[in-house]
Amino acid sequence: MGRDIWNDIESEFLSCLRDTVSRTSGEDGHRPFHSALLSEEVIFWSRFERSFSTSFGQKSIERISKYAAIYGGASEAESQRETTVTLPKAVLEAINQHIADLRSNKLGRAPDWATDVASCNKGGKSSVTVRDRVISDLWWVKDGKQNFMSIKTVKPNIDQTAEAKRDLLRLACEDGARRVYYGLYYNPYGEIKSEYNWTPPNKVFDMQNDECVLIGEEYWETLGGEGFYGELLTVAQRAGSRFAETLSKLR
Repeated sequence: MGRDIWNDIESEFLSCLRDTVSRTSGEDGHRPFHSALLSEEVIFWSRFERSFSTSFGQKSIERISKYAAIYGGASEAESQRETTVTLPKAVLEAINQHIADLRSNKLGRAPDWATDVASCNKGGKSSVTVRDRVISDLWWVKDGKQNFMSIKTVKPNIDQTAEAKRDLLRLACEDGARRVYYGLYYNPYGEIKSEYNWTPPNKVFDMQNDECVLIGEEYWETLGGEGFYGELLTVAQRAGSRFAETLSKLR
């Protein structure tokens, strides 16, 4: 099974590269000021990188993440999983107030995942309940436990992050046995989580310390197991090498 997963992942990388070539070739190439100020080489690679970022987007990351979860021992895995949660009205209101306080800087303390969950759950004995729907970018079952992940771009804005935390809190408050995660598939600031330095999501999570936050290597190895991140980069390099001649011809 493992070998098939790596083939699927390499195919996903190659598909993104092919889509990038197709999109780059079809772009409007008339940019007189760019041409006057920059070399054709710089213009080409700028267009290519921008197009690749579009091709290698959310859907590709979700598919590769699903493969990673299966490789790591998941018995089930699914993208865009819909879950209906039933919560005491007081808990749902506490979650919504928590998000509002974070956004308006009125929480009175720094975000802390364990404290945040416990604080929102204080109203858990209310007899009035509310049903709500949560969509998770990735869901998987491993060792009999359900896992839910909200996958975001590596520099998410506060709106995306706040809604992701609202979803994760609803899932965690309904069932404390669930494992919930906020995942960024790489760290643009370095290899380790403590180096992450994009400000907007730090208003919502403690991005360096919250246990539910996964960034880069920790993201991939939570899904695929120890050593998965290194293997994934190796497969990406292999796909890039296979595509090098095509890129050379296009340029």
